[in-house]
Amino acid sequence: MNYERIVQSLLDVGEEMLKCGAENFRLDDSLYRMCESYGFKRYDVFAIPSNIQITVETPDGQIITQVRHIEYADIDYDKLDYLNNLSRYICENTPDADEINKKLEEIMSRKWHKTPVKYLAGIMGGTGFAVMFGAGFADAIAAIVASIVIVAIGGVIGKREHNVLVYNAVLAFFAESVILASYNLGLIQHPDRVMIGIVMLLISGLGVTIGIREILQRDFISGFLTVANSFLGALGIACGIAVSMIILKEGSNEAFLLADGLAVQLASCTTACVGFALWFNIKGKQVVWAGVGAFFTWYIYAIAEYQFHLGNFVATLLGAAFVATFALVMARVCKAPSTIFLTASSFPLIPGPNLYYVLYGFVSKDYALVGSETYLLFETCIAIAVGFLIVDIIVRNLFYVKDANREYELRETK
Repeated sequence: MNYERIVQSLLDVGEEMLKCGAENFRLDDSLYRMCESYGFKRYDVFAIPSNIQITVETPDGQIITQVRHIEYADIDYDKLDYLNNLSRYICENTPDADEINKKLEEIMSRKWHKTPVKYLAGIMGGTGFAVMFGAGFADAIAAIVASIVIVAIGGVIGKREHNVLVYNAVLAFFAESVILASYNLGLIQHPDRVMIGIVMLLISGLGVTIGIREILQRDFISGFLTVANSFLGALGIACGIAVSMIILKEGSNEAFLLADGLAVQLASCTTACVGFALWFNIKGKQVVWAGVGAFFTWYIYAIAEYQFHLGNFVATLLGAAFVATFALVMARVCKAPSTIFLTASSFPLIPGPNLYYVLYGFVSKDYALVGSETYLLFETCIAIAVGFLIVDIIVRNLFYVKDANREYELRETK
């Protein structure tokens, strides 16, 4: 085989996986497994959100090193699903570079959902969470309009602008302007609750959670880069909101109140998370399972927090542990990356309201609000990360015991 082309093709697969939303440590594992399948004497992989490096020693002693710079990411879980299947195929069949490239081209030619579905996804995601966090009927209408604005403008500038600060600033400005204009005209009563749902569409809170999780797994460089990128996105949201408030004057800070009744909360958050599943280009039955995961994630949180009064940290940790377990089970059932189910189903726990009020506090110079909401923001993110980590540790040790027992049985057989 032409091992230089093989390594190049493996980097192509890894690059597309990272761009489509693969978690860093899972990408490492996939690349190691693919390198191992080709019989390299030694193989080392280094991956962070902006860079992948592979060094291998071929069976004939040749040392090959290749580096790939990743300029931007665009989450596409449909392609990630197929890329994950391609990595499995490579491990099982060790195809040559031409075959890998042909299959990769087929995957990258897969299309997004049609435009109406993209708008529906934005409306379901933004409006669903706005209703969950206390928006009334008129507020929900404003959330629908703001969500449409997000999708329309995002679709235009997203093709040209990959700087998350600029991208989020533009979208936050237009969304907040629609909301504040509606408030100033007396059409809505709770502009902050509407904007919370829209902030969820920009998913900066999710980035903080993923980054903290990577740091807890001792993947420090990747973790800090992910957190930094998330803060850059949050700064963009703050800038957009600030400019809109300066032009249209401040809105209000009434603090969110969860919708009355657990049934309404479950219905709205499930609707929102199904919307986010479509937003991330998840397709088929995986969309339904993502909604099921979100339903039970919020149910567990709500029971722990509001019925047993265990506190936000413990309730969030329990919800995160459930969704991590659910994602691992569904990954095996659907033969798909667990990231697909983990991301979409964990959104009810993401501290979008806290992120919004932190930004609002900075803009309105209410630093007491900034302090209290920042504490809740990090408490929630850490609880989610710890919940994920606990499940990872348990599963890893179970597999370790299983592999050890298998090796013992093989030795006994011999």
